[in-house]
Amino acid sequence: MQWMGLSDQNEGRLIATFLALLFLIVIRRIILFLVNRNTENIGVQYHWRKVTSYSSFGIWLLIVAGIWFQGFRSVSTYLGLLSAGIAIALQIPLTNLAGWIFILWRRPFSVGDRIQIGELRGDVIDQKIFMFSVLEIGNWVDAEQSTGRVVHVPNGKVFSEAISNYEEGFKYIWNEIPVLVTFESNWQKAKVILEEISVNHDQHLSKATEEEVRAAAGKMMIFLSKLTPIVYTSVRDHGVLLTIRYLCNPRKRRGSEEEIWEDILCAFSEQKDIDFAYPTQRYYLNHLEGKSGARAEPDKSNQSDK
Repeated sequence: MQWMGLSDQNEGRLIATFLALLFLIVIRRIILFLVNRNTENIGVQYHWRKVTSYSSFGIWLLIVAGIWFQGFRSVSTYLGLLSAGIAIALQIPLTNLAGWIFILWRRPFSVGDRIQIGELRGDVIDQKIFMFSVLEIGNWVDAEQSTGRVVHVPNGKVFSEAISNYEEGFKYIWNEIPVLVTFESNWQKAKVILEEISVNHDQHLSKATEEEVRAAAGKMMIFLSKLTPIVYTSVRDHGVLLTIRYLCNPRKRRGSEEEIWEDILCAFSEQKDIDFAYPTQRYYLNHLEGKSGARAEPDKSNQSDK
């Protein structure tokens, strides 16, 4: 007996298609029921709704293809297409799962490390199968201090974004503090003062950093010939720039800058021949203020003839 002009074979295929759809809907409902009963996290519930929806639809399409097209009767072909369909339907979750395996295997970072991935910087505070969580630093907050926001990053980002680890190799970073003094200041004395201040703040780090660099050199091509602070000299439009370069703990960067700046302010306040430089405007009379061998001849055009 034919129904709606369909042959018995097509009727059977139609019924099988409907039953497959019904079966997948029931399975999806059961999975969502179990998820909702075990967690009240709206994000987790949403994630499972999306995953089960895409997965059910992809599997149903493959089942329909197996029912209606004879070419899919080959078991090996069918299983291959089924695997491909599942991979496509679950592309993002599978990528995140692969990223999780990569993180565990290669360990580009661990929980507690301070990292930068893409434009995001922060401390890794949690690691899960599909994502890891970062306590954000920087952004609108200066000196890379915490913003208080927790950012969840899909594990798959490790394949597409560059990762910077502040603590891999050895747990210190180079920091620089620029100090600008006027051209008229005794910049040589200022440089000596800055060197003394930076060395005083670095004494407790020197031995520890040497040991860590030595240990890191056995694992990676990390060679640092100079670990002690240094002050570089350069010239800017408004004066002589003295830049302090020193090692510091990345989590104590702002505190170390504060301590060094307070010592600089106190030291310079006692010096009569050192002034900070800043954008200003002044008149410079070369024939009066210039060096004796580099002075211009005074302009006599404005002098009246007697």
